[in-house]
Amino acid sequence: MKDLGRSLRQDVLMMCERTSTGHVGSAFSVADILAVLYSGVLRGSPAEPERDRLILSKGHASAALYAVLHRKGIMPTALYESFAQNGSLLGHHPHYAPEVGLEANTGSLGHGLPLGGGLAYAAKLQCSPSRVFVIQSDGETNEGVVWEAAMFAAHHHLDNLCMILDDNGIQAMGNTRDILFPSEHAARWQAFGWDVHEVDGHDHAQLWEALTLRNLTKKPVAVIAHTIKGKGVSFMENQLLWHYRQPKGEEFLAAMRELATPPDRPQG
Repeated sequence: MKDLGRSLRQDVLMMCERTSTGHVGSAFSVADILAVLYSGVLRGSPAEPERDRLILSKGHASAALYAVLHRKGIMPTALYESFAQNGSLLGHHPHYAPEVGLEANTGSLGHGLPLGGGLAYAAKLQCSPSRVFVIQSDGETNEGVVWEAAMFAAHHHLDNLCMILDDNGIQAMGNTRDILFPSEHAARWQAFGWDVHEVDGHDHAQLWEALTLRNLTKKPVAVIAHTIKGKGVSFMENQLLWHYRQPKGEEFLAAMRELATPPDRPQG
């Protein structure tokens, strides 16, 4: 899993440098979460109606999702290599194409959890074993529709729904705490009736444990994953600049050199 997380960052960097587009910092912060989900947490193939579903609500991090779908053999190489080209299915935000692992149109922030709640509710009504995982950003919690969906999920006891919060502390215009942060994330989700787990979002063992834990609470699950924007490249980490910018020239080469070196800290 740690090798996959590092490989995804390398893929993202090459995709974004080649096309001069994409959200590198946001994709890097979510890479380890995707690595764990696609290393055995998600059940079923795209062809199976009762498969688990992943919705990347923070659609601007789509490059990381495309990269993991390609590495897992779900997305064909020709499609993957068309990222950000004229007429391609693969834009800056995911478009619905379940046959290649894209379960929803996302990018209008805040809408992934309502979509996921609806899918989880439908699965309950159909007595389906399908589970729904939604990855959303901490900045998305500024949106009121997120909390409508949170209430809906708790009211209907959607224990087949898991929201993973990519809590990197930075959104498009600044630090999350400076923009709209009335209380700690965990306290908010607990108050809305969710079963909450806090983890290091770059520790694969912690992520695996939280995402595979058998849910006996009859509540939807919120995994607050504390992450670092730009994780893996020292000059990108915790820097708002890399929300929109793509590295070029020596910056690109320096970033690739760092990503070629395994991290010092052991991970699961």
